[in-house]
Amino acid sequence: MSRFCICYSNQRLNVLEYAEKYTNLIPPDYAVDIWRSLELHIFPTLSNTPVKEISAPLVIELLKPIDAKGSLETVKRLAQRLNEIMSFATNCGLVQANPLTGIKAAFKKPKKENMAALKPAELPELMGAIANASIKRTTRCLIEWQLHTMTRPSEASGAKWVEIDWHEKVWTIPAERMKKRREHRIPLTEQMLELLEVIKPISGHREFIFPSDRDPKKPCNSQTANMALKRMGFAGRLVSHGLRSLASTTLNEQGFESDLIESALAHVDDNQVRSAYNRTDYLERRRPMMYWWSGHIEEASQGKLSVTGTLALKSAI
Repeated sequence: MSRFCICYSNQRLNVLEYAEKYTNLIPPDYAVDIWRSLELHIFPTLSNTPVKEISAPLVIELLKPIDAKGSLETVKRLAQRLNEIMSFATNCGLVQANPLTGIKAAFKKPKKENMAALKPAELPELMGAIANASIKRTTRCLIEWQLHTMTRPSEASGAKWVEIDWHEKVWTIPAERMKKRREHRIPLTEQMLELLEVIKPISGHREFIFPSDRDPKKPCNSQTANMALKRMGFAGRLVSHGLRSLASTTLNEQGFESDLIESALAHVDDNQVRSAYNRTDYLERRRPMMYWWSGHIEEASQGKLSVTGTLALKSAI
């Protein structure tokens, strides 16, 4: 991907050039994701089209064949990404208004599929399976870390030691690693801190808490926990992202405040006005809830099946 000199007064920029300008200004991982989808579905037709000539009918016609194939999620993502680029062009003064606003209404909405997740009562079964599984200690620690912290797979697997504040007992995930591009702080419970002590001899001298086996300078794959759960017999019943649902359902059933649960899950309010004013992350108010959740996990593991338990330390692979 070449880097063009940003010159917003150039009114003849085509879609390819302006997409490059936009992706050079956003987080690299998200930029790569956007670029791949545009390269596959948009550039073959519109790469040389001037940005000022982009219109809703033009893009809708381009996306119709994808929609006809039933790839509704792909259509949704492409519409969203083209909207981001055109909004950027509008804000830079290249076009007077974003012509693609609302084009999603021209297509069917993809059906929202819930992530496979266990019921709260099945947590002891999960902890027993983790304890008896033939998996590496790093993988086992990763699964339990994701379970305790209620983070997304990529957020958990990409955790860095520098993000851990041992004194304040807080894990701070920077905005560029978060789905909603907003910094997320997680109170660290005693069980989480013990888990870090378990993994420290393995990766304490490295950048990433859960390093890759093939290249320890990189984090392990975000699908590592998911693949391990499949091998443990949970295929069709639980995916690693479903660990968040397990936590959410349990905490809701226990009567914890919904705002605290949503904040712990790093969900951003769909109400943009409310979200703009409500910038608090309830860090201190979340601590008792996170302490309860970690304690609940430990109880479900019968006090000795967790990776932080004495027996587990001796038997973990």
